[in-house]
Amino acid sequence: MKKKAIVLLSGGLDSTTVLAIAQNLGFETYALSFSYGQRHEIELHFAKQVADKFKVKEHKTAIIDLRTFGGSALTAEIAVPKNQKIVKNKIPVTYVPARNTIFLSYALAYAEVVGAFDIFIGVNAVDYSSYPDCRPEFIETFEKLARLATAAGTKNKGDFKIHAPLIELSKEEIIKEGIKLGVDYSITHSCYDPIMTKKTIKSCGKCDSCQLRLKGFKEANIKDPIEYTVK
Repeated sequence: MKKKAIVLLSGGLDSTTVLAIAQNLGFETYALSFSYGQRHEIELHFAKQVADKFKVKEHKTAIIDLRTFGGSALTAEIAVPKNQKIVKNKIPVTYVPARNTIFLSYALAYAEVVGAFDIFIGVNAVDYSSYPDCRPEFIETFEKLARLATAAGTKNKGDFKIHAPLIELSKEEIIKEGIKLGVDYSITHSCYDPIMTKKTIKSCGKCDSCQLRLKGFKEANIKDPIEYTVK
């Protein structure tokens, strides 16, 4: 029997690449997405496309509402920054307070239910080194927590492992790895502030996430297959 793994899946470039990596390693994958009040909730449409494409064992979407607290351009009436230089060691307004801690906690609960001890997350410390919940020390500490906070961990049924295979990679390296694994990036979504009509979904090309994605494809010398309003 294949080992089971929970993969946090937003439908974005990074999480899709991580799903491909987990499957390439031989895991039976269970995808977990979140409807958390994000302004770019259209990403869930892409997450479903990705989950279907990869034929995951199961795909669940947890519904929570981080708009209750706000504090981020993604969950409150705060403008998404456009055409801004990404500054290292400065936490951007697109940071959602404690988001990855919350997401990993849900993934941990899901893992206990299905009997998995491996959780995959697409955090990246190179492009978003200022996000406190994307650092290696955060991942290592949560892994220790997982072993202490669960019945499966305390009964020594197995050791929980939080996999963050992209954490030290640049966006260029992530894209090249995904291409090598056959990822179709046309079914992914990265934009924080997309323009949507009845017929099309176009990325803004100006937010931090779009800029990092475009930069990665440019450096990889590969054409980004998605549509933008501005590049």
